[in-house]
Amino acid sequence: MKAYHSESAESTAARNKSRVESCTRAIVERFERGDLPAALAPVFIRRKADVPCRKWSWRNQLLTALAGFDDARTYLQWKEAGRHVKAGEHAFYILEPCRYTVKEKDGDTGEEKDVSILRGFKAGARFGYEQTDGEALPEREAESRFIDGLPLVSVAFSWGLRVGTFNGADGKAQGWFRHDGERGVAIALGVENLSTWAHELVHAADLRNGKLVTKAERQELSNEIVAELGGATLLRCIGYESDADLGGCFEYVKHYCDRNDAKIDRVCMQLLDRVCEAVALILDTAESLANAPAAQVGVAC
Repeated sequence: MKAYHSESAESTAARNKSRVESCTRAIVERFERGDLPAALAPVFIRRKADVPCRKWSWRNQLLTALAGFDDARTYLQWKEAGRHVKAGEHAFYILEPCRYTVKEKDGDTGEEKDVSILRGFKAGARFGYEQTDGEALPEREAESRFIDGLPLVSVAFSWGLRVGTFNGADGKAQGWFRHDGERGVAIALGVENLSTWAHELVHAADLRNGKLVTKAERQELSNEIVAELGGATLLRCIGYESDADLGGCFEYVKHYCDRNDAKIDRVCMQLLDRVCEAVALILDTAESLANAPAAQVGVAC
């Protein structure tokens, strides 16, 4: 019986790998032909509730994710939101900037103006949502429904990733993936477009495969093309043809290739194996979760 399950798993993995490679090659061929639809417009997430930590620096957002939270505030901020910190809970700490104001003369007008100077940082205590009790936050419930409806979100949860949202805007990143160099910590989305979700999930898979480049020249080029091409491949593999947004994928890949004076077709083919490995890992994990006993699903690996 044990041998039978092992062979079945190998057969499934081989099937996924073949399907992913075929799909990826088809996308690259469409890039070469120029047979692409127009890029989809971003659908920005707009939440009425303004979660303070979504405006923090990426380092402080990483500290929040490492502490196991996707919404964290000061004691008083939670009180203003109608919630209170539960007895016995301990704060985690972020870095708060220490600034002071000085007077400087304008070189052109001679007028004095106030200038804020960064003096350093201090530790600031914060508490996560799960450490509080009180009034329900309607926007959090809406966010949970959106996240729970994302395809393959169970894969992210099984890898110990926290998934959240932030208010998106033109000119800013539409999503991000945070990691500590060895393991993924969190994914956040500023748009509802599934192409962005798939992009960030492929980043996470790439890291788990040990391929995400963290310290090297041209790291941005390889990481971003793997995530974008992999995201389009993943969505097509699971039946989200239009959401794969091949037009937007091409524009994104071309942008990074132009910045690095690289040819699209050559770079995509060079990264083909890495793309396929990341997408196959996601699909293999999804099938493993689907076949696992209910009690095991959602447990971080």
